[in-house]
Amino acid sequence: MTACAIEPEAAPEEEFPRAGCTITADGAYAARLALDGDSWFPERWTLDGPEPYVVPLPGNQPEEPGTEVQPMGDGRVLIRRVSEGRHVFSLLYPTGPGTGEVLIGAVECPDEGTRLRLLPPAPGGEKAYALAVGRRSSAVWLVAGGAFGPEHVAEIPGRCSGGVWLDRAGRMLALDREVGGCTKAVTVDLERAGEVTPLLQIAAGSNDRLLLADPDSGLLLIASDAPSPGTERLGWGVLGSTLPVRFPECLRVPDCTVTPFAIQPGQVLMPESCGVALRVDGPMGSWVGLWRPDLRQVRHLPAPTGWLTGTGLWTRDGELQLPYADAEVTCGVARVRMPAGEDGETGAGAEAEAGSSEPSTPPDEPSTSPDEPSPPPDEPSEAEPPEPAAPRPVPLREAPLGRLVTN
Repeated sequence: MTACAIEPEAAPEEEFPRAGCTITADGAYAARLALDGDSWFPERWTLDGPEPYVVPLPGNQPEEPGTEVQPMGDGRVLIRRVSEGRHVFSLLYPTGPGTGEVLIGAVECPDEGTRLRLLPPAPGGEKAYALAVGRRSSAVWLVAGGAFGPEHVAEIPGRCSGGVWLDRAGRMLALDREVGGCTKAVTVDLERAGEVTPLLQIAAGSNDRLLLADPDSGLLLIASDAPSPGTERLGWGVLGSTLPVRFPECLRVPDCTVTPFAIQPGQVLMPESCGVALRVDGPMGSWVGLWRPDLRQVRHLPAPTGWLTGTGLWTRDGELQLPYADAEVTCGVARVRMPAGEDGETGAGAEAEAGSSEPSTPPDEPSTSPDEPSPPPDEPSEAEPPEPAAPRPVPLREAPLGRLVTN
């Protein structure tokens, strides 16, 4: 058993809606809590075979609704349960008709105000991390993949949230850190005792958070109130670029929350060509938005019926895969193609292919305004890395806002 070395206090709730499941970094597996009547139980989805399929992993008793699950690269499922102030971690795996379970250990957080949650799946799938948030500091824990159970790997001054991986090695982690009432994204080097360096510094007093990153192209999706103080805007930048962050007008949807959840990989040195999948939550429900930095509009599409809302995976050739489950299909993947034209219109095959599942009724497409064409990105700069070699993010520092907001 390990104790949290933090001063506990409840952190604010996440401002972005929780996704319906968690997918490994390579897209091979997914995991979620499913409901059978009034009982919750874990499921593992296999997504990299000829057809997706699901394996239920029920335990001896139903799970609590807030239990977290995360798929590992070998097909096992990490589960976090809370018991009397302890966060207990186990690995689940199928054993014929039953479920096998390997207890890893626990992180003890005796104060109810302490918040601990799993970070997004690490690249490689061999390790899993958790973030414990206190009043003055936050701790990163290696909760699966260590030699002797949960290990404390970093202590970061300030209250942290978010969590985005910046490299394929699982070394560089971006967190949104609140210090003195201001939130800025920072980079945490997990192989250098949690060394913290700035990542986003758009304006001196702005709140700048990192939502998504693609290690191949360096594309970053950012939420910031720099262009509109008091109102958060969705923007994009390029890791290591000297160009300012841009905030396209088309990413503003009236009366809706827009949350990016997937970036197309493999577009090396071509960040403007990366497809970005957006979750749009509004009065009419949730649907999918498709966008690229070089497009002037967002293409709004109905989500497949039973979509595990807020989850999906891009292939390198531009196909978005959306997992769904409904009364007829227990494990399905709808496939959507990225818009082909500058105007955001899609070509053949752009609609979701959801097998026998019919798409939900499409919402009225919110009006959007085109933004100015984006200038070509700089090639990412590379600083001298420490030994062993690892990419060092270059912070997007204070930038003039005159050309930042596009109308």
